Amino acid sequence: MSAERKVPAKGSGTTPRPYRPGYELVAEQLLGYIAEQGLRPGARLPTEAGLAEILGTSRNVTREAVKVLAALGRLSVRRGAGIFVADSPGGLADDDMTHFQPTSMEHVLMLLDYRSLIEAETARRAAGQAAPIEVRNIQKGAERSLRAGREDDADAFSVADQLFHDAVGIAAHNIFLRSSVTNVRRLAAQSDVLLFHGDTPGSLEVAGRQHMAIADAIAAGDADRAATLMTEHIATTRQQFERRIRDRLFNVAPPGAGPAASAASGTTTAGTDAAGAGDTPEPTPPVTSAS
Repeated sequence: MSAERKVPAKGSGTTPRPYRPGYELVAEQLLGYIAEQGLRPGARLPTEAGLAEILGTSRNVTREAVKVLAALGRLSVRRGAGIFVADSPGGLADDDMTHFQPTSMEHVLMLLDYRSLIEAETARRAAGQAAPIEVRNIQKGAERSLRAGREDDADAFSVADQLFHDAVGIAAHNIFLRSSVTNVRRLAAQSDVLLFHGDTPGSLEVAGRQHMAIADAIAAGDADRAATLMTEHIATTRQQFERRIRDRLFNVAPPGAGPAASAASGTTTAGTDAAGAGDTPEPTPPVTSAS
């Protein structure tokens, strides 16, 4: 996991501050354009050249923004057909879901509030209904996440994190709760990618310890404690996102700074520099899931 480049903060002379990559700015603009135009899933967008003209940016960075949004499931790129608005997670057709803005403070906080409600109740149900094998799966996911956290291995933590939360969802014995957890985490992952660019949002070891505490409460059948601990876990994630969104309001990428990202089907490829910076390839930030 590569470290994010730093640029001096205005007025400080020495204090480094993270920049905002060009592809992120254009991705935000593109999602805003889709919302403003009221485009629904399946709607066809202009070509890359047309989008670049509409958004006032270079075609290269527009291409990278489209790749990132396609990897996140927000756009569908069909060779020979064009660029389309993709279906929202879980096949939801609600316009509000389709127009979710992953870098908007308002949208992210609403999402995390909903996630807290859903996952707390899921943990509560799991504590009362989990079968022994389901408890073991929850514990295994928690243990793997703690081990990855102690090793500061973000990729391994991301996998373990998903296993843990999926296991809790399964143990709740309610397919609708499980589906809601899966879908809300998919949306949260979009914010994770565009806000953190593969950087570690907080202490992975702390998150792993929180997973262990939740797993212990579920294993003990303590429904109230399991729900409370899950609420606290999501609150920690919320604080991380709030801090990053506030920080980024004051950080703007200088011309030519920042990697252009592209990803597809769980893999990453080299992309171009930020708007107006030429065509030199750089490594893309890894796509990680929110904890």
